[in-house]
Amino acid sequence: MQEAKLVDDCFYVDQKKYGLWYSTDKEGNGLITSLTEESCIQATRFYLKGRQEGFVESKSYEGEVGGKL
Repeated sequence: MQEAKLVDDCFYVDQKKYGLWYSTDKEGNGLITSLTEESCIQATRFYLKGRQEGFVESKSYEGEVGGKL
């Protein structure tokens, strides 16, 4: 295993047990777990941007299918 790598001077990524990648903020709080380093970095950037700017509200839809089978 390698030493944690600082990304964007904002968070760390590190490969740990079972080959999974983990990101943590500078205070050591866990953020994202991923299968690859690149997906961990991308997901963490997305998550931190959403946390900073606010997440878009999700929409839900309801539907009904009529008729006989």
